[in-house]
Amino acid sequence: MVGGLARKTAPRDLARDPESWPDSAVDDVAARVVQAIARELALALEREKRSLRKVSTGSGVNRQAIADLLAGRCWPDVVTVARLEDFLAVPLYPRDGMRSTQQNRPSRPQGNLSQGTTK
Repeated sequence: MVGGLARKTAPRDLARDPESWPDSAVDDVAARVVQAIARELALALEREKRSLRKVSTGSGVNRQAIADLLAGRCWPDVVTVARLEDFLAVPLYPRDGMRSTQQNRPSRPQGNLSQGTTK
């Protein structure tokens, strides 16, 4: 499974204060992304005055899956996020990349691109 054992713990449980999800500080980068998606989704629902039932019907995403995403109880897959973004016509995935606090660590191994890669 992608994410391995780390996905056994719900995103909200990785927050410093799970009871204040989605507003608590989160150290795990993946959980921060889910938190940002949950915030944007909640804002879109509120702004458009849409119920979970209407969004579920329109997007094809199970109503409970939407509720679990909002509550931080699940790790949404790309299909779920894409369908919700398409139906609501709003970006949910954070575009800022949710940079890690470890600023000096490269996200990918650095190398000379002109030499190609070897395995």
